[in-house]
Amino acid sequence: MSDKQIDEFSGVSTTGHEWDGIKELDNPMPRWWLIVYYATIVWAAVYVIAYPAWPLVRTATTGLLGYSSRGDVKTELDAAKAAKADYIAAIGAKSVKEILADEKLRIFAAAAGAAAFKVNCVQCHGSGAQGSPGYPNLNDDDWLWGGSAEQIQQTIAHGIRYAEDPNTRVSEMPAFADILQPKQITQVASFVASLSNKAENASDGDIAAGKDVFAQNCASCHGDNGKGNRELGAPNLTDAIWLYGSTPAAIAAQVRAPKHGVMPAWGVRLGDTTVKELTVYVHSLGGGE
Repeated sequence: MSDKQIDEFSGVSTTGHEWDGIKELDNPMPRWWLIVYYATIVWAAVYVIAYPAWPLVRTATTGLLGYSSRGDVKTELDAAKAAKADYIAAIGAKSVKEILADEKLRIFAAAAGAAAFKVNCVQCHGSGAQGSPGYPNLNDDDWLWGGSAEQIQQTIAHGIRYAEDPNTRVSEMPAFADILQPKQITQVASFVASLSNKAENASDGDIAAGKDVFAQNCASCHGDNGKGNRELGAPNLTDAIWLYGSTPAAIAAQVRAPKHGVMPAWGVRLGDTTVKELTVYVHSLGGGE
């Protein structure tokens, strides 16, 4: 270009660009840089030909080498499934009691059950199986229907008060608002609270009167001593574990108009093997008997 000049200090031609009196020298690029630049172009061309590169409507170009990272992942997953197949088959063939007696099988089943628990059970029982008001804590040893492996399996497989399963566990506490007078409900709530030392503000008279109300209306399910009955799903009223609150007011509300929780039957949804895995996991939490 006509506006190019030779720099008087370096003897190098300028590019013709000038800004605020500063001119740009037209030095060639370093040779090493050009070599790397052209090498990357060659590498890119080879990669596009050898490996999957160009996306198509439903797939992509496969490349001459036919490599696929998805194929590698599928191979690894298939290998993992094959490694687990023997354990899964053994769980399906054995009873829960037999699974618990086999250390390797128990560990595998508990790990698989933990994964199934996170998908299906944490919504109600919590991520740590600690429960919440109305949803049992599965870490303790207080069980409405029993905490043996077989009893836990029955509960998981068939649920509680789940109308679609004919073998579901069923128990119904009457609404005593239709049976008892308000004063009697207050009295029996005071007595029940006293069984677990939660009746600090209740009068001795209410507690004494409530004992008679309890004997006439509640002992048939909860037992004369209030220890509960697992055959009926009747809770133990003498410990410190309560689903709906342990104060006399909370107990009175439950006596007046009881809440009845519902647990789905997981047997049909998840299958026998997954139910066994869940059973082993729940049993392993510390409260299993």
